[in-house]
Amino acid sequence: MTKTVTAAYETADAARNARDELLADGIEREKIFMDESRAELKVMIPDAVEREITEILNRHQPKTLH
Repeated sequence: MTKTVTAAYETADAARNARDELLADGIEREKIFMDESRAELKVMIPDAVEREITEILNRHQPKTLH
């Protein structure tokens, strides 16, 4: 099953850094959506990799993660 994980950051730079790390980890660009004006990152992922993706997003200190 696929779910969407959303992380909101203090700055667009933090969101970009998280996005770049996700891409380097092999997440397809088509599965990552970024709203720079809101410094928000959404990632569509299978349940099996949720923990790994959550760890990556948390490394960049999001304000919220859900």
